[in-house]
Amino acid sequence: MKKLLVYLKGYEKETVLAPLFKMLEALFELFVPLVMAAVIDVGIGGHDRGYVIRMCLVLIALGVIGLACSITAQYFAAKAATGFSAVLRRELFAHIQSLSYTEMDNLGTSTLITRMTSDINQVQSGVNLVLRLFLRSPFIVFGAMIMAFTVDVKAAMIFVVAIPMLSVVVFGIMIWTMPLYRRVQGALDKVLGLTRENLTGVRVIRAFCLEEQEQTHFREKNECLTDMQKFVGKISGLMNPLTYIIVNGAVVVLLYTGAIRVDQGIITTGAVVALVNYMNQILVELVKLANLIINITKSVACGNRIQSVLEIPSSMKNGSDTNLARADEVVFDHVGLTYAQAGTESLTDIDFSAKAGQTIGIIGGTGSGKSSLVNLIPRFYDATAGAVKINGKNVKDFDLETLREMVGIVPQKAVLFKGTIEDNLRWGKKDATEEELWEALETAQAAEFVRERADGLQAKIDQGGKNLSGGQRQRLTIARALVGHPGILILDDSASALDFATDAALRKALREMKGNPIVFIVSQRTSSIRHADQIIVLDDGMVAGIGTHQELLENCPVYQEIHYSQFDRKEERAHA
Repeated sequence: MKKLLVYLKGYEKETVLAPLFKMLEALFELFVPLVMAAVIDVGIGGHDRGYVIRMCLVLIALGVIGLACSITAQYFAAKAATGFSAVLRRELFAHIQSLSYTEMDNLGTSTLITRMTSDINQVQSGVNLVLRLFLRSPFIVFGAMIMAFTVDVKAAMIFVVAIPMLSVVVFGIMIWTMPLYRRVQGALDKVLGLTRENLTGVRVIRAFCLEEQEQTHFREKNECLTDMQKFVGKISGLMNPLTYIIVNGAVVVLLYTGAIRVDQGIITTGAVVALVNYMNQILVELVKLANLIINITKSVACGNRIQSVLEIPSSMKNGSDTNLARADEVVFDHVGLTYAQAGTESLTDIDFSAKAGQTIGIIGGTGSGKSSLVNLIPRFYDATAGAVKINGKNVKDFDLETLREMVGIVPQKAVLFKGTIEDNLRWGKKDATEEELWEALETAQAAEFVRERADGLQAKIDQGGKNLSGGQRQRLTIARALVGHPGILILDDSASALDFATDAALRKALREMKGNPIVFIVSQRTSSIRHADQIIVLDDGMVAGIGTHQELLENCPVYQEIHYSQFDRKEERAHA
């Protein structure tokens, strides 16, 4: 958590002025009981109405000045806390973006979302409270006790006894509840993770009619969280009755002692009232301090979790070579890939090359490593054996931004962002002309349905492209990859929602593209890759065959099995 305080840099003035003005407010608050004592002893005791009015004006002035100091302190504390959280959130987001897929897989999406939202909000609240109250509460407690000694030493000895008793109750309950609050935060993380899982998978849940089962599961987790919160709440609820018992007992003793000393003429009635006010101030501030420490404990726990993410180094080191004007050749040189914490290799001894202008088909059963293979080209993962080379150089030597500008990739899941069609297409190239956008749409077979929309390129897209069909989303994501004129184009099973006619038209348009890009097509359908210059057949992470469609039909059993499960032999002879 201490390391996060560096993000307060630039707010040094606010971090000093906020507690300073809060201390000024506390100072004025400590004078109030003395003014009240003077009103009672001099004004009321002496029947001096003018003095009472003057002292009341002093009380109002103290209140107004205290309020001004409090508002000023709140302003500086809020400015520092919100600025701190804004910088921290920006740095955390930038760090997450720098992590490779390996770290993202290990951490989990729900964990990162929690760190970016509730954890940072809790830390922000903690910084705000510390700047305002961390010095004020102890100052009031000890200041009130010192002021009590200035009023009457013997009566003030009651404070010496009462304050430790109050501290034992307040801080005892705090120490008891702190670990429980940590458990509550962990249970909250589980509920948030389950909520996200249900929201993202709502269609699957409904498809299998598992609404009631998921509701029961959520209810169990939520009730567990609720029970923990209620238990902690019951313990925390002991604080008020116990502290009020001690304080009221101390007030009774104080009034009894004060009455005797007033009767003896040692102190005045106003002095007794001042002592009671100081006792009440101490009670309020101790309870505030306990709640503050609980909040600080939560904030420190959240800060440590944020820091743990910031301290995770990316396993992917950026190269320095920015010289990649075009892609003439991609070579997989005996490549192997083992995922983090996996026992066996996902890819083993992959060895082939692809030249500019060629189309490479990649096919295999589910889990055979097709996506893993193409993810090595833009370095979403790094090969753990062998090397992936572009133009004879290892991809690890290239600057990541330079490399990924050369690669256009369309992932399995078509993801679009809220905005217009044009906004989404410009992810491929920010300064693309309207002509380039339409050219990409034409190639991706998406121009027709875009033109049919009243707003054309300015048509609105909902988050995730929910207002589009699966085929439309896929075609727009393909167009987005094409806008940047990539030297290497990867279509990772990105035409699965297209009908055969549209798929065929897309493949034809890709073959006629300018610039001779190297095209990798990952597909489950042999019809999508049958005209590829080279087809890589994968089986359990290993190459089962390399060749053209006809060559593989003659000598690759794995390819034959895939193909003849989709077409019978008569159809194949008709195609031939």
